Amino acid sequence: MDFLFHTLQFSPSHRFFCPLSHSYSPELISSPLLHETMPASASASSTTATATATATVTAPNSDLLTRLSSPDSQVQLKALRELKNRIIGNRTKKLAFVKLGLVPAVAAILASTAQAHTRPDHDSNLLVQSAAALGSFACGFDAGVRAVLDAGACPNLLLLLSHPDDKVVDAGARSLRMIYQSNLAPKCDFLQDKNMEFLLSLLNSENENVNGLGASIIIHSCETMAEKKALCQAGVLKKLVSLLEGSPSQRDNSLESLATIMKNNDEAVSEFADCESGRALSSVIELTKDRNPRTRFLASTCLITIRNTSSCYLQDIGIKTKLVHLLLELHDDPGQVGDEAPFAFSSLISQKVDLQKLALEANAIDKLYNHLQKNHLHPKRFEGLLLALADLCSKLESCRSRFLSLQALNLVSEALIHDSSDVRTAACICLRCVSRSIKNLCAGNFMNEMIVPPLVRLLDDPSTSVQVPDFRMLWSMIIRLIHTYQIANSCRGLCHVAALSAVGNIVVDFTTHRSLFLQCGGVKQLVQLSRSMDSTLRLNALWALRNLMCLADYMCKQEIFMELTASSLASLISDPEPFVQEQALALVRNLVDGCMKSVELAFAEDGIILDAVGRQLQGASRDEIRIQGLYVLSNVASGIEVHKEAVMHQLVPEVDNGAQSLILKFLQSNESQLRIAAVWTIVNLTFPSSPDAFSRFIKLHNAGIVSQVKSMINDPCLDVKLRVRSALGQFTTFSDGSCLPLN
Repeated sequence: MDFLFHTLQFSPSHRFFCPLSHSYSPELISSPLLHETMPASASASSTTATATATATVTAPNSDLLTRLSSPDSQVQLKALRELKNRIIGNRTKKLAFVKLGLVPAVAAILASTAQAHTRPDHDSNLLVQSAAALGSFACGFDAGVRAVLDAGACPNLLLLLSHPDDKVVDAGARSLRMIYQSNLAPKCDFLQDKNMEFLLSLLNSENENVNGLGASIIIHSCETMAEKKALCQAGVLKKLVSLLEGSPSQRDNSLESLATIMKNNDEAVSEFADCESGRALSSVIELTKDRNPRTRFLASTCLITIRNTSSCYLQDIGIKTKLVHLLLELHDDPGQVGDEAPFAFSSLISQKVDLQKLALEANAIDKLYNHLQKNHLHPKRFEGLLLALADLCSKLESCRSRFLSLQALNLVSEALIHDSSDVRTAACICLRCVSRSIKNLCAGNFMNEMIVPPLVRLLDDPSTSVQVPDFRMLWSMIIRLIHTYQIANSCRGLCHVAALSAVGNIVVDFTTHRSLFLQCGGVKQLVQLSRSMDSTLRLNALWALRNLMCLADYMCKQEIFMELTASSLASLISDPEPFVQEQALALVRNLVDGCMKSVELAFAEDGIILDAVGRQLQGASRDEIRIQGLYVLSNVASGIEVHKEAVMHQLVPEVDNGAQSLILKFLQSNESQLRIAAVWTIVNLTFPSSPDAFSRFIKLHNAGIVSQVKSMINDPCLDVKLRVRSALGQFTTFSDGSCLPLN
C-alpha cells in the first residue's frame, strides 16, 4: 500500500523594495505605548514572588520608558545602554519590555537621530545604541522581531548602512541581520533591478557585517527558480565564491548563501563546479576540515545540496563516507550546529541506499539513539533525530532490526505525546519507516498499549500536519501483514479459504488489536475524519477504515458500519474526489466480503449503498473506481437469491432499450483487472447450486454475455483465462445439449 503524504501549504510572504538611498526620508511612525499592570487577584501563595517580580521589573521599566522619552540625548543614551544590557539573552525581560511599549520608544530615538541633518558624536552613539537595542529585541525572539517591524524601524536601520561612521554601519547591519534570522522578516524581490543593485552593494562592501546582511537577505528571501537564476546572472554566485577566501564570518555567510542558490538549481551547481577550474568546489571540500564546527557544518550542507541537485557530482566513496562521519560527529555539538545536524544528515541519506549502508557501518543508529536518550532535548533537535532515524530505517531491514534491538521504540512511543506537534509528527514518520519490517511486525513489536492508544489519540490532534500521517501510520503497522500475505482476489467463496489459510495465526492475533483500536475510540475518530472538508483527510480516513474492515468478523464490521451509517457511505461513494470514491468503494468491498449478514449490510436504508455503487459504475471517470465497484457487486452476488437478483438489476436491467449492458462493457474493457472482476461476478451469479441460476444464465445469454465470455477463452491475461474456464465449466451444467449449445 502506497503512503499518502501531506503537503503543507504556506501563506505567501510579503516582499519589500529596499534600495540603498541617501535621499530616502521615511515619515516617523508613532505607536501607542502599552502598559501592563499586575492583576489585583494574585493568590496569597504567590505574594512574595509577585512582590519581588514587581520590584525588579515593573517599577524600573516605567522609569526606563520615561528616560527613553526624555528630550535630553545623554539621558536617552544611558537609558539605551541600560536597556540593552538588561535584555541580552533574557527572553522574559524582552517580552515584558515589548508589552510595555519600549520598542516604539527606541525606534523613535533611532528615527529622529537617523534623519537629523547634524551628526555630532553623541548622535552617532545614540544611533549605535538604539540600533543595538533593537537588534537585541529581535535576536532569536519572534515577538521582538514583530515589535521592531511594527514600530517601522527597518527603513531607518537601512539608512544607517550609508552612515560615515563605521560603528554606526556595523550596528545597523548587525541589527538587520538579527531581524533576518526570523521568518517574520520581509522578503526582498530580487527580480527588481534596484533590489539587485542594493544586494550587490551589500556583498561588495568592505564591511563584514554588511556582507553578512547581504547573505542573510539571500538566505531568507531567495525561494523561486527565477530569483536564483537572476542572482547568478547578476554575478552574485561568483561574488559569493570570492568571499570563500575571506574571513571566517564571510566564509560561513558565503557557504550558506551558495547552498540556498544552488538548491534544485542544476545550472547554478554546474557554474559553481566549473568556477575557477574546480577550485571553488575543492575549497568547500577543504572547509569540511575547518576547526570551527559551524564552518564544517555549512560546508557539509553545501556539498549535500550539490549532490542532491546534480547526482553527477561528489560520487566518490571517500567524500560520501567523510560526510556521513562528519555529520554524525557534529551531532555532539551542544548548540545550534547540533540542533541542525540531524536534518542535514537526513538530507544526505534520504532515499539513498548506498549512503544508508555507509551510515549503518558507521554505527549511526547507535549514535542517534544515544543522543535520543539525553534528557531535556530541544524540540528541534528531538524532531531532527527522529527524522534521521526514520530515513535510516526507510529502506534497509538491517537498519530496522538494529533500531529495534536497541529498544529505541520506547523512546519513539514517548514522543507521540510530546508537547511539540513537530515532534509528534516526526515520531509517526519514524514509526512508519520502522513498521515496514514484516519480521518485526510478526514478532508483535508494534502491537502494544504503549503505541496504539497514543496514535489513536493523535487522530484528533489539533494540528492537521499530525493528523494526516498518524492514522495512516497506525494501519501501515497493523495491516501491513494482511496486505503482504493476502491473495489479491478477495471474492467470497472460491479464494477466501486460501486467503485465510495464508494469513493463518496472524489474523487471529489481529483480532485482539482491532478490539484495542475500537476500545480506544479509533473508529469514531476515523469516521469523523471521513467527513472532513479536507479531501486528504477523508481519503486517509477511508483508507484506514478499509483496512480495518479487511477480514474482520461480522461483529467488528457491524460496529464500524453503525458508526459510519449507510447514508454516509453512499455519500462518500459519490464524493467529488475520484480517489475518495475509490477508497469508499474498496471499504464497501471489504464490508460485504464474508457471511450473509455482512452482505445484508449493503441493503440497509432501502439499498442506498447499492444504488450509489450502480451510479458509479455507470458514470465513473476512472477504471480503478469501476474495478472496486464491480468487486462490491461480485461479493454481493455471492449471497442468496435476493442479493444476486439485485446485482442482475444493476448490471443487466430488465428494460431493453437497445443499450449495451454494463457487464458486457466491462468484459470488453482493455483493462484486465476490470475483465477479471466482471468474470468473477458472472461466476457468482451463475453458481449452479443457486435455485434461480438457470434463469439468470438465460438472461445473460440473451444479452450476449455468454457468447462474450466464450470468446475470452484465449484472453491475453492469464487470470482472466482461469476465471473464464471456471465460468464456462458452470455454463455446461445449464445446457441440455440442444437448446443452448456452447460450441
